[in-house]
Amino acid sequence: MIELRQNRVAFRVTGPEAKKLLNDVLTCSIPETAGTAKWWALLSPQGKIQAEGLISVYQDAYYLDVARDISDRFFKRMGMYKLRAKADIADLRGSHFVGWSADRITMNVGIQDEDPRAGGLGRRLIVEQGHAQDWEPEAQGFNRTRIGLGISELGSDFDSDALFPHDIGMDILEGVDFSKGCYVGQEVVSRMQHRGKARRRPILVNLGTGQKGDDIIIGEKVVGTLGEVEGGAAIGNARIDKIRDSGEASVNGMPVKLAVPSWASYAFGSDSIS
Repeated sequence: MIELRQNRVAFRVTGPEAKKLLNDVLTCSIPETAGTAKWWALLSPQGKIQAEGLISVYQDAYYLDVARDISDRFFKRMGMYKLRAKADIADLRGSHFVGWSADRITMNVGIQDEDPRAGGLGRRLIVEQGHAQDWEPEAQGFNRTRIGLGISELGSDFDSDALFPHDIGMDILEGVDFSKGCYVGQEVVSRMQHRGKARRRPILVNLGTGQKGDDIIIGEKVVGTLGEVEGGAAIGNARIDKIRDSGEASVNGMPVKLAVPSWASYAFGSDSIS
């Protein structure tokens, strides 16, 4: 089964300087071979995430997906960055759909790429709209899977210009290339990495009811907020250095269970990156 990701928009970047343009503005290393996508973010000069998604390459073109709500701003900003670059950016929302499948599928059109985050998050697909007539429009398999793995997503879990890459674990899940040259916001992100401390991190929250933006409370202190809730689970963005006893946490007065994702290199009660 393929799920239609109605909240995502696809963009295609082409041209002789497309790779250089993307390398200069995105946090990740730019993929060189087809079949596997990478997590990327576009940052403000202050290092906050303004857009994020997956990027892949196919036949000398780069394909990115972005949250629909911020896609206009992303397109406008990328247009500013490409003024002096020999590259073209195409907004594909009128011609292509973004989809997701838990497993690799056989297809003769479009592209599909492995999402390698957290050991594997299925496949991202981008195809012309006419070839997606049998996709499931209301399924929630992707959300349940990514929430269970602790993979935060802009729009669903946090807002643009609200968090740093470390806050959602991009430093651990290869969403940031710390060895490449400068990109927008790089100085702030590198400083946080070299300092070796990141107080805010994604956590898993098992709860009865709740909604995005609800406070996670320990004692009388707010230690974090919920992202999108799906099936009694959510990703919280929390001050892990403030969480000593995860069994004391509550949301809306009801007890909840907290845990760190399986891929995490951090632990409750610490602000150390590793």
